[in-house]
Amino acid sequence: MYRKRFDGMECSIARALDEVGEWWTLLIVRECTQGSQRFDEFQSGLGIARNVLTARLERLIELKIIERFPLPERANTFGYRLTAKGTDLYPVLVALMQWGDRWLAPRGKPRIQLLEHASGEPVEVIGVRGPGGQDLAFHEVRYAPGPGATKTTHAVIDDRNARVLGDEEDEA
Repeated sequence: MYRKRFDGMECSIARALDEVGEWWTLLIVRECTQGSQRFDEFQSGLGIARNVLTARLERLIELKIIERFPLPERANTFGYRLTAKGTDLYPVLVALMQWGDRWLAPRGKPRIQLLEHASGEPVEVIGVRGPGGQDLAFHEVRYAPGPGATKTTHAVIDDRNARVLGDEEDEA
């Protein structure tokens, strides 16, 4: 099946989805955060076909989201672990989990609660917050050009801010 590529788009969300938008990808990353390292652990935890898992692991290695390493307890056997790039996906997983807990949990009762290990206190809900710590909705956030902005980016930002915030086009 043909899948559209987003790597040519200026949108960071689209480019990120190019790398992690296929559902098995984030589930494999989730399994890594739950301590899985061996192929058989991923396969049994996910119920994924061997050929699909092999392809996804190879792609994640190619993208530098996970890395292969030798397992000391098993000769000629490799494990898989998150790289720094893969570890940076953890807040994304938590945000998806929290969204699912809020909107999709059976009878509104999540099955798992995340607690800070040291204190035993629940972790905070991930959100977009202002400088004072207040939660912000999308209509309370202004887009501004970043250091890599192109002429197209400026036009997208102006259009977005006008439609969402009611801004008039910048006269600058």
